[in-house]
Amino acid sequence: MADIWFETVAEAQRRAKKRLPKSVYSALLAGSEAGVSYGDNVTAFNELGFAPHVAGLSGTRDLSTTVLGQSLAIPVIISPTGVQAVHPDGEVAVARAAAARGIPIGLSSFGSKPIEDVAAVGAPTFLQVYWMGTRESMVARLERAKAAGAAGIILTLDWSWSHHRDWGSPKIPQKIDLQAFRRFAPEAALRPRWAVDWLRAGLPDLTTPNIRPLGEPAPGFFDAYGEWMMTPPATWDDVAWLRSQWDGPFLLKGICRVDDAKRAVDAGVSAISVTNHGGNNLDSTPAPIRTLPAVADAVGDQIEVLLDSGIRRGSDVVKALALGAKAVMIGRAYLWGLAANGQTGVENVLDILRNGIDSAVYSLGHSSVHELSARDVIVPEGFLRPLGVDATADVTAR
Repeated sequence: MADIWFETVAEAQRRAKKRLPKSVYSALLAGSEAGVSYGDNVTAFNELGFAPHVAGLSGTRDLSTTVLGQSLAIPVIISPTGVQAVHPDGEVAVARAAAARGIPIGLSSFGSKPIEDVAAVGAPTFLQVYWMGTRESMVARLERAKAAGAAGIILTLDWSWSHHRDWGSPKIPQKIDLQAFRRFAPEAALRPRWAVDWLRAGLPDLTTPNIRPLGEPAPGFFDAYGEWMMTPPATWDDVAWLRSQWDGPFLLKGICRVDDAKRAVDAGVSAISVTNHGGNNLDSTPAPIRTLPAVADAVGDQIEVLLDSGIRRGSDVVKALALGAKAVMIGRAYLWGLAANGQTGVENVLDILRNGIDSAVYSLGHSSVHELSARDVIVPEGFLRPLGVDATADVTAR
């Protein structure tokens, strides 16, 4: 693929849409039902303003931080996403980009590449797991992750049954057999560069190689999905048990309420991510940036608080940090970069975010991301959504 360059994440998305078959691109949007949460995740950031300075600004800025025991060049972590049909190199290309830019990667247990291959690249790798299968199978996944050198575990609990979107849900084949080829050939023919890349890769099936012990056949994506659906939902005691099986950093992904955040602390997790799964969960859940301040106020002095969902600019990262997050996790933004230009496209997206973070920190008169606070952000009346707190409590931005 010839190298291309883009100036914004929006341009990466435009190029991804131009390059990917319609069904594959539509799967990246993945908002549920009417897409209310999907839209709010992005527009909520636009409602927040900045209070910049104009003189006495710092000539240098330190954008680095430490999260989950890892040093980050910028306060951004690659969020785990499922089978990455946007590019044959998938998570390995993303890991190479993360390593080149000095940040960690979260690898989905529904990812398309084995954790051994991803971790070998050199970026700190966190294996994401679902509460699925037996306790014995869950422990086996953790043991495999430890053997591969995983830096930590991400437990995702914020994904419910996938609701069909009002604007249609794509049908993605698990196996490229004759029937699937006939059905999707017209789409692929309209995107020849994407099709050629996958033909060169041998048209691999959509499998989940991190679900089973190393050496066992990898189940197909929808087979793994079915196993997750058949597993009874986790209790808080289950969360505490799973956390006890891992002696390193352990992040719980899916928090939007203060009471749940406090239960996560009681369960012994190292960190939480405030998120609504990118709007691909229960629709009409508020954008995480609206619920973040209350959660950070409640537990931010006990565990690390991250934010996931809606990040499209470096200034979004800065707003999240100012309102209580220690770092953010990105999903669609890097997938669009991967689709547009492979590893280089992911690096491009990370550079866009870095430049935006640096510009905002500079304009706000700071020399470090650690100096950011709520005083830097204009929060309009009615913006915040403090969930799971006493209705009479006076919750303000941090």
